[in-house]
Amino acid sequence: MTLGVTVAAVDLGASSGRVMVGRVGDGRLEVHEVSRLANVPVRVDGSLQWDIHGLYRGILDGLRAAGRDAGGLDSVGIDSWAIDYGLLDASGTLLGNPVHYRDERTADVMQRVLKTIPAAELYRRSGIQFLPFNTVYQLVAALPTASMAAAKTMLLIPDLVSFWLTGEMGAETTNASTTQLLDIATGDWATDIMARLGIDAAMFAALRQPGSSAGRLSADVVRETGLTGPVGVTVVGSHDTASAVVAIPATTERFGYISCGTWSLVGLELGSPILTDASREANFTNEAGVDGTTRFLRNVMGLWLLQECLREWTARGLPADLETLLADAARVPAFTALANPDDAALLAPGDMPARIAATCERYGQLAPRTQAETVRCILDSLALAHRAALREAQELAGRSVDVLHIVGGGSRNALLCQLTADACGVPVVAGPVEAAATGNVLVQARALGAVSGGLADLRRLVADNGQVLHYEPQTSQGLWAAAAARVGLA
Repeated sequence: MTLGVTVAAVDLGASSGRVMVGRVGDGRLEVHEVSRLANVPVRVDGSLQWDIHGLYRGILDGLRAAGRDAGGLDSVGIDSWAIDYGLLDASGTLLGNPVHYRDERTADVMQRVLKTIPAAELYRRSGIQFLPFNTVYQLVAALPTASMAAAKTMLLIPDLVSFWLTGEMGAETTNASTTQLLDIATGDWATDIMARLGIDAAMFAALRQPGSSAGRLSADVVRETGLTGPVGVTVVGSHDTASAVVAIPATTERFGYISCGTWSLVGLELGSPILTDASREANFTNEAGVDGTTRFLRNVMGLWLLQECLREWTARGLPADLETLLADAARVPAFTALANPDDAALLAPGDMPARIAATCERYGQLAPRTQAETVRCILDSLALAHRAALREAQELAGRSVDVLHIVGGGSRNALLCQLTADACGVPVVAGPVEAAATGNVLVQARALGAVSGGLADLRRLVADNGQVLHYEPQTSQGLWAAAAARVGLA
């Protein structure tokens, strides 16, 4: 059976990236990895930055591998983590590495911004939750810098990569919505908010929608990658979570989801935003989704905690095999040690095991004593945070869910999936692992005419062509409620 189109999905996460080849048509969906690249930040002159040129080199290598694997590409799509950006001068030259959202420069900026624009007004206009590293706070922090003075254009990470590939500028809507500078009512940039904060609205590129064209690979890129041109670049849900939600294999509208990786994005898909005071006080976000949907969710710290522990243990020369540690953690009694994973002390990098122990003690809990106890602490605590976010999302939206889908890298963590089913009291369906890349592929394929229909049709294609794992709740909700109360997650 001949498949309709062959595309490459460039999917950049906050800890790693990959280039995937997707083939779609005749009711079939095939997605596989052809290249993987590390995404390791660098500290330069006290600033934590992304190695964006190293990432771009890896993208070009990945596109070359995709061309060899597929024999040719019909399109390329790019998605990445949100919030961070690059500044370009009048000639389109990048003014230094993009600064990492975990850099300390935004430590007190949100409080300063909210003195100019009250929280209620900013939430009513943007619908976005208040996180200290949101793009708006990063831009305000950068106002006094030479780079900002010289900047003519601001591009979010996937838009920057797209510009380098095509020479054409634009700002994709799902990612633009996370900046806290997009007007949720009009769908346009909130230029009046920018003006009140001293941000130059002229820096912001024209908005474009998933499924539209972002141009074609430039002649230089075609030569560099060995591809046979012309190859179009298709705008996808460029926020990786937006693409991941497209690929949820849901067979009912009554579903919740967790896009689980460095962060856990826990929420619901809605037809319109929720902008109530209760939603703002609960710090829920209303991010733009593909096909005009709203991703109503809350960010939970996610597997960043475990990733940082593994990095620290490796640096110390301690055992850091994840599968072994997870097996050992499964034998640790539940709730031996607990913390709130969203505690501000856990946001920055550096000696995460010690930070977790100190956080446990601040909550009046026993600190983990072994590596296995630390891993179990992280997973129990994440499951509790998933429970709290899902329960609150349902309450705020007035909607209950029958099933919870976990997609992304965390769907491979069987212990976390089971604990989340237990904590939330609903069945969990885990997979696909590469949900962001799969959603990226599907939006490209639909734009190219290889598949038609709405999100339900795309999801049915994922469900028909993928493998998922099912986890049923096994423990008492009363035990989880008591544990949640111990760390303020009830």
